Amino acid sequence: MKKLTIALLAALLLTSCGTSHKVYNLYNWGEYYNYATEYEHLSYNNYKKLSPESLCALLCLYEQMVTSPGGDRQVPPPGICAEYGYMLFQPETASTFANTATDNQKKVFGVSGDYSSFFRERAQKMFEMEVANYPESAKFLEPIIKKIK
Repeated sequence: MKKLTIALLAALLLTSCGTSHKVYNLYNWGEYYNYATEYEHLSYNNYKKLSPESLCALLCLYEQMVTSPGGDRQVPPPGICAEYGYMLFQPETASTFANTATDNQKKVFGVSGDYSSFFRERAQKMFEMEVANYPESAKFLEPIIKKIK
């Protein structure tokens, strides 16, 4: 009887340690590729190679993450809007994108022509969105927003 009780307790303990198959993701970081998300893959490649093609791919991913956030919270991940805004605000980004982006990448933004003013306005909106979603970032981003205006 004692062995049966111990066996039942052991079985009960082992079954209570099972994991749920549902994955809870607060934010959408893009598709998974070999243990890394699309965001991790593209941002690493961009900072490693610093090629115009990697910049265009990363900008399109940022736009997708901001316009269709996904995840349980349905907001862009922390810091993404600020990082995206910073990239858009860089003076060379608009000309690089205009000269290098594929037609499909250009369709993501729906702009024909002046990327410079569009990217500048979009950068300001991204900084404001970061502050709206994560108020703790206001201390860092509000001086930048004032400078842009």
